[in-house]
Amino acid sequence: MRALVLDKPGSPKSLRPAEMPRPEPGPGEVRVKVHAVGLNPFDYKLASAGTPDWSYPFILGIDVAGVVEALGPDVTDWEEGDKVYFLGNHLKPGGYAQYTLAPAHVLAWMPDGLSFAEAAAIPCAGFTAYQSLHRKMHVQAGKTILVHGGAGGVGGFAVQLAKAAGLKVITTCSSHNRNFVQRLGADEVIDYRSEDVATRVAEVTGGRGVDYLLDTIGSDSATQALGLLSFLGQIACVAGLPDISQVVPFEKALSIHEVALAGAYKSSDLPAQEDLAKMGRELGSMLSKGQVRPMLEQVVKLEEIPDALVRLSMRHVRGKIVAEIPLPARD
Repeated sequence: MRALVLDKPGSPKSLRPAEMPRPEPGPGEVRVKVHAVGLNPFDYKLASAGTPDWSYPFILGIDVAGVVEALGPDVTDWEEGDKVYFLGNHLKPGGYAQYTLAPAHVLAWMPDGLSFAEAAAIPCAGFTAYQSLHRKMHVQAGKTILVHGGAGGVGGFAVQLAKAAGLKVITTCSSHNRNFVQRLGADEVIDYRSEDVATRVAEVTGGRGVDYLLDTIGSDSATQALGLLSFLGQIACVAGLPDISQVVPFEKALSIHEVALAGAYKSSDLPAQEDLAKMGRELGSMLSKGQVRPMLEQVVKLEEIPDALVRLSMRHVRGKIVAEIPLPARD
């Protein structure tokens, strides 16, 4: 099968095309014929760091949409030909290939009305936003949320989910993305390059601060964000935890949440892995109803993935980039 492989930890540019053996599903697994794979910052970070669990050459790609092509022993909930999408296991070969394996219990039906490319745009970013709002912070209608980086993948899904949940949505972005985030549902937009975020948040909230905050930037940003929270405020961090020494004990009674989807695999926690599929079903229903859109901004080819990952690493990509995978010649 055609694949894009990594021979050792390195930059996305070191990925190369190769012919690899088609994988065979083991007990509880299915083989998926990959139609599209989403690209994420997690991919280039993982390529650079590597992990002792890998055998090289290794195939990256955790956001997969495709068709169930073969069933391993003990798989009863799926049939050949089923259209699925899922968040794959980063410790095992992924979706930068014509075929990949997945545990049957992490699969979700592909949302009605979506193309394979649109479905592949969802898992990592969409599930991260969904887990942040609905599994961690348990957001409530009528309250206020600040989403740092609303034009990105996680941020864009969070803006939409927060709006659908009845929250007042504030987000930060650069000026050229203002219309984009407003179309996603942002009520207030702060240009982080030309405006003081803390001053604007105080203006919008009457000095109270926000009830919820999703930080997609990093530890420094999350630390600064602590001062933007209201009493009983909550922050979900997807790119780095804040320095909690900056928190005055028993003053605001803040809640700090760490979001790490990949931990479901690394910890071998079966209920956590099954919840990946459940989030896929719940978010998929919203997508099918048009309550959330996949934000697919660009579709590339398999061999164009390295350049696309380099663009992602520059952190100014709007929405989602997805690669369409060529079907095997015999298909």
